[in-house]
Amino acid sequence: MSESQPEKKVYPLDFSYLYGKPTCTGRFKQHCEDFRVEEQLDFELTGEGEHVCLWVKKVGENTDYLARQLAKFAGIAAKNVSYAGLKDRQAETYQWFSLYIPGKITPDFSSFESPGVSILKVIRHNKKLRTGCLSGNNFTITLREVSDKAQLQTVLDKVQHGVPNYFGNQRFGFDGHNVNAALQMFNGRKIKDRFKRGMYISAARSYLFNRIISQRIDDNLQASPMLGDCVQFVANRSFFPLPDLSEQTLQRLSTREVCLTAPLWGKGELTSSEDAQQYELDCLQDYNDLQAGLAKEGLKQERRPLLLIPEQFSYQWVDQATLTLSFYLPSGCYATSVIRELIEINI
Repeated sequence: MSESQPEKKVYPLDFSYLYGKPTCTGRFKQHCEDFRVEEQLDFELTGEGEHVCLWVKKVGENTDYLARQLAKFAGIAAKNVSYAGLKDRQAETYQWFSLYIPGKITPDFSSFESPGVSILKVIRHNKKLRTGCLSGNNFTITLREVSDKAQLQTVLDKVQHGVPNYFGNQRFGFDGHNVNAALQMFNGRKIKDRFKRGMYISAARSYLFNRIISQRIDDNLQASPMLGDCVQFVANRSFFPLPDLSEQTLQRLSTREVCLTAPLWGKGELTSSEDAQQYELDCLQDYNDLQAGLAKEGLKQERRPLLLIPEQFSYQWVDQATLTLSFYLPSGCYATSVIRELIEINI
C-alpha cells in the first residue's frame, strides 16, 4: 500500500453500558415526530440589532440545507446565516437561526415556503447566534414496538440517576470513518473543507473521551473518585484536581456539588494529577497518534462530566409496546446516550 494511502486503523464503537447491554428491543425514530427536540437559549433576545433571529419548526429537514434556503430567500450570502445547534434530520425540531441583515427592513418570512418547515417567530438581536449558545435541549422521544415492558421499566428507574456522558456514535461516522479521517489528516492528508476538518478533529477528541469513560465503567470507577481526579463544579463548570479523598470530598460528590470528569484532549499536560492522571494516560496508550494530532492542532486540555443526569425526566406508557419519555439535557449532550441504555435500537 502506498504512503499516500496508509492502512486504516480500526476504531471500534463498542463503548460499555452502565446498566448492561439492553436485552429489550424497540424502534427509535420510526417517524420524525418520534424524536422531538426544542432548543433552549441561555439568554434573552434583545428585540433590536443587525441580526434577524428565526424560531423555526422543521420536520425531516437538514439544518445546513435549510440555512442555505433561508439565505437565498433573504437575498444574503449563506455565510451570513448561522444556527445555535445542528439538529438531526430524522426529527421534529424547534430551533433558532440568525441572519445578518443590517438596516430596519426585515424580510416578510411569512411567505417563505419549504416542505416540513414553519417559521414560528421573527425577532431581531444585536449579536450573531453562534453554535453552542444554548443552555440545552428539551427532548420528547417515542419508542415503539418495545419487546419487554417489564425489563425496560427496570432500566427506566435507573437511568434517571445517570448514564455515561458519551458523544453519540453518529459523531464518529460509519465504522469510525471520521476518526480514521482525522488520523490521516494528522499524518499529512490535506483537507481544505473547514467543516470536514472540524468534524474530523471533533471525532478524534470525542473518541478518546468515550474510551476513558468506557474503561472506567469496566473498572467500576464511574462514580468512585481516584486521587487527583479532576472534578467540575456543576454550577459554573470550573474544574480542579482532587487533593485528597476526604469525607468532605466524597460528600460534595454525593450531593453533586461537584462531578467527576474525563479529558477532552489538547496540548499540554492533563489537568488531572496523581493516580487519576496515570489512569487516563494508561487508558489512551494505544492512541498516542490521535493525542499528538490533537495537540498539534492547538486545542486546549478541557474536561467534560463523566456521567450525564437527565433532568425533568418523565415517561408514560401509551400502550404495552409504546413508550413516550421526556427530559432535558445540557448543551452538547446526546439523547442517544440515554436511549442506548434503555433498548437495543432497531432503526
